[in-house]
Amino acid sequence: MPTTPKQSSGNFGAPSGGQVASLCTKQARGNFGEDIAAAHLAQHGYAIIARNFRTRLGEIDLIAQNEHCLVFVEVKLRKVGARVGGAESVTPAKQRKLHAAAEAYLQHHAVHLPSRFDVIAIETAPNGQVAAIQWIEHAF
Repeated sequence: MPTTPKQSSGNFGAPSGGQVASLCTKQARGNFGEDIAAAHLAQHGYAIIARNFRTRLGEIDLIAQNEHCLVFVEVKLRKVGARVGGAESVTPAKQRKLHAAAEAYLQHHAVHLPSRFDVIAIETAPNGQVAAIQWIEHAF
């Protein structure tokens, strides 16, 4: 059951002063969003234990852990006012790929914690500044 999203706004200590405007490639934008999300998770007591975990079944942007839980995180970066928000863009098909990738991760790593799937949706303002972070725990 999804919980109420946590919402933040402002400059989040992002690389390049929190600006994404100069990032032209999809990979650079993805890395920027993941850096922001990783910093946000760290501020809330999570350690990042893997980034861009890839299998033939799918990719997980971030895998984080605290003393209570292992978290598989999908990061979405969008401009403010985008037609489809970051959280809404995690379709059932994408969720299935994330579940399959998480199963592969758990088969190869001895983790004895409960796990969950979160989405961190980051919005950027027209000037390239990070405008908001929405963290949805137990997203699916």
